[in-house]
Amino acid sequence: MNILVTGGAGYIGSHTVVQLLERGATVTVLDNLANGSLVAIRRVAELTGVQVDFIHGDICDPVVVGSVFGSREVDAVVHFAGLKAVGESVAEPLRYFRNNVAGTLNLLEAMSAASVKKLVFSSSATVYGVPDVVPIQEPARRLAVNPYGRSKLMIEEMLEDVQAADPQWGIVSLRYFNPVGAHPSGTIGEDPAGIPNNLMPFITQVACGRRDRLSVFGGDYPTIDGTGVRDYIHVQDLARGHLAALDYLAGPGTTGVSAVNLGTGRGISVLELVRAFEKANGVAVPYEIVDRRPGDVATCFADPSLAQCLFGWSAELGVEDMCRDAWNWQSQNPMGYVD
Repeated sequence: MNILVTGGAGYIGSHTVVQLLERGATVTVLDNLANGSLVAIRRVAELTGVQVDFIHGDICDPVVVGSVFGSREVDAVVHFAGLKAVGESVAEPLRYFRNNVAGTLNLLEAMSAASVKKLVFSSSATVYGVPDVVPIQEPARRLAVNPYGRSKLMIEEMLEDVQAADPQWGIVSLRYFNPVGAHPSGTIGEDPAGIPNNLMPFITQVACGRRDRLSVFGGDYPTIDGTGVRDYIHVQDLARGHLAALDYLAGPGTTGVSAVNLGTGRGISVLELVRAFEKANGVAVPYEIVDRRPGDVATCFADPSLAQCLFGWSAELGVEDMCRDAWNWQSQNPMGYVD
């Protein structure tokens, strides 16, 4: 297949591109490098032995997006491109709606004009907001509580409307839980710009000395040890989920919209993850318990059974793999992608 990957120079995108290329797909990456890196693209080529067809461009520019479909043969799109920091979205909601929602609108219009109607969308468990019940199943109500989550929810609703108007579309919205880890080679991994938004990069940056200690937000939740419980999933498993979704959409006559959780189905507390990291790598991670963050919930993890049912996917890598691979990446690249 000929696959366009928007945001393919980013964390999850680059790992997915590696797996696509290893399987023999023809891949074009469109990325504005806001959250991605050209170094990552070069390292993807080193890992796979395949030169990546890379376009430095923005999904918010309809001319650029249209030109991609005019100059390349595209069978399906994997859409990662988007801003993704919850706190930043609260401070700059218009930027998030313009980039994530309007950018996706440009993409959908270009796809429609080119009669490319197979799409795997990078959604998020944030569309659920504060869960009423865990583990979370896909029919649960969607009530995002911040502009980032609402931008993902708006896109999901837009995709549902597009498919209802034209039943030829086949769309899978993958609702990620908490991606962690890195490629086992340590060649590519998570390199957040500025202050990390996720737990694992904080842990690895403390472990390698970039930060003094880890701040654990809240130690009085009704959980096993008082810290928040989340569903952490290895980025390699997550990337494999995108290939499984593409295979599903490539099936004869596969149309419609499917929203699918990608998680392990197991909740892990913050301190459990810290201790697992220390045990897997023999590295100390100093931490301190600080006040809760507004909007955080005690427990959130997935029911991933629909992914198994629809396209035979389930997570294969455990917490030890996540911790080992994350540290392998960070210890080899203490400052991330430094050119």
